[in-house]
Parts: sequence; structure tokens; C-alpha cells
Amino acid sequence: MYRKTWRGAIFSAVTLLLTLAVSSCAGVKAVVTSAAAPAAKPAKVALVLGAGASRGFAHIGVIKILEANKVPVHMVVGTSVGSFVGSLYAYGYNAYELQKIAIGIEKGDIADIAIPDNGFIKGEKLEAYVNRTLRDTPMEKLKIPFFAVATNIQTGAETAFGKGNTGEAVRASCSIPGVFRPVVIGGQMYVDGGVVSPVAVDAARRQGADVVICVDISSDLNTSQPDGTLETILQSIDIMYREVSGAQTARADVVIRPKVGYIKSGDFSKRHEAIMEGEKAASDAMPKIREVMDRLKKEGRL
Repeated sequence: MYRKTWRGAIFSAVTLLLTLAVSSCAGVKAVVTSAAAPAAKPAKVALVLGAGASRGFAHIGVIKILEANKVPVHMVVGTSVGSFVGSLYAYGYNAYELQKIAIGIEKGDIADIAIPDNGFIKGEKLEAYVNRTLRDTPMEKLKIPFFAVATNIQTGAETAFGKGNTGEAVRASCSIPGVFRPVVIGGQMYVDGGVVSPVAVDAARRQGADVVICVDISSDLNTSQPDGTLETILQSIDIMYREVSGAQTARADVVIRPKVGYIKSGDFSKRHEAIMEGEKAASDAMPKIREVMDRLKKEGRL
């Protein structure tokens, strides 16, 4: 009788331990399976604005459509005129304010003609205009991270300025060889970023962009005969832009190409037309942009 009782007690104890062990494992399993999946990394959308002198007014039309469709922009990268428009946008001017600035600007506001000495235009007026319009805000204090792309004329390297004097960086980015005098920054001499990166998609990627929407105003070339030395230089530069830009636009997620080839590089009189062409091209690109944005939303990244 005592032996049976003893065996029964052992059996009960073992049963209790096994029950506790199974319950414990089930609890651990429940904790593991209910653990939250890691949050998706938020996507950074970059707007890359390309080179093209007075055709750059088209960038404003593009921005109007992007704003109207609430397309997020987390970074702006600009080359040459793209850096000029990009700096104003990154500061906080909306598309309609940009249009007002564009309509009011005159060549004399940004071009200080000088006796040709490594360039017809000194560039000091351009630098001062940008800094005045941005209330002397340095690049790192702009509302949207902004990078101005220039070319180191001594090494041939692309340089994306993201800190310091905004007007100076824009001036360097806009310093078309033979037209603007080169800019010396930190002991190095810089010219127009379009020499190596008319549409700086790769620079945007290096700065962390996951999605690149670029605006290429160089692919549609003006076929008229240039009139004078300055127009000949500018049209030659336009040909270079077109030939170089394709390598990087191929790596963008969306390419917007305003049809502005009929506008000469130095022609400020067609700014209205350029803005409208930017609007048209951006509207045509919206289905592709929405497709990219919808994918990011499904992934939980936007």
C-alpha cells in the first residue's frame, strides 16, 4: 500500500513537471511569434535638377506639378541652373513663389559682365543674389537637404557641395567654362558641374537617395545657328550636356524631359514657355511617379 502511494506521488510529480515545461515552451513560442517585424526604412526621394542655362525655368514648372500632386521631396541636387532653382526650393519657396521670382529676375541681377579674363561674367552678382534671396542661409540650414554639383577643373572630379556658403556653391556650379570665371573654394578651382554631371543622379545616390526623380533639360537640342561668340560657346556646352547626361539619367527612377530645345541658352524672353513645358513634361511623368510612390507606400517606406 505504501509502495503504491509512493509510486503514485512520483508519477504525479513527473506529470506536473512535464505540464509546466510544456506550458513554458508554449509561452516562449507565443512571445517569439508575436514579436513585431522590424520597421521598414523610410525612403528618401531626391529631386535632381539638370543643367541648361535659361531652359532651367522649366524646373519651376516641374516643381509646380510635383507640389500639386503632393509628391514628397527629401533631397534636392542641382547642377548649374538646376542648382540655382534648387537652392531657392530647398530654402522653402514654393512653386508659385519661384515663378514670381523667375518672372521678376533680369539678366542684370545675376550677370556682371567684365572684360574677358578667363570668362565674360565674374559671377559675384549671382552669388550675392542667391544669398540675398535666401537671407544668407548656409546650405546645411536649408529646409530640404541640398547639394550643388560643380567640377574641380584641376582634377576633373565631380564635387557635391552640401555645406557652407550657398551662393558661392551655386556660383561654382553655374560657372560655365569660357562664360563665367572659375570659382576658388578651399584652394581648389571649380567650374560648371555640367562638365561631368549635367544631371547628377549618381551624386544623389551617394547622398543616400533611394528614389531619384530627375529633370533633364539638355536632351532636346537647339538646332539653330548660333549668333556670336557667346551663343557659340553656350550651344557647344549644350551639345556636351546632351552627350554626357544619358549615362546618369539611365540610373534614375523617373526622368522628366521638358521640350525646351527651341529655347536658346541665353534667351530669358521665353521663361513663360519654359515653365509651361516643365508642367507638361511633369504631368506626362505623373503615372510613373505615382507607381513608384504607391510601391513605397505598400512597402511601408513612405
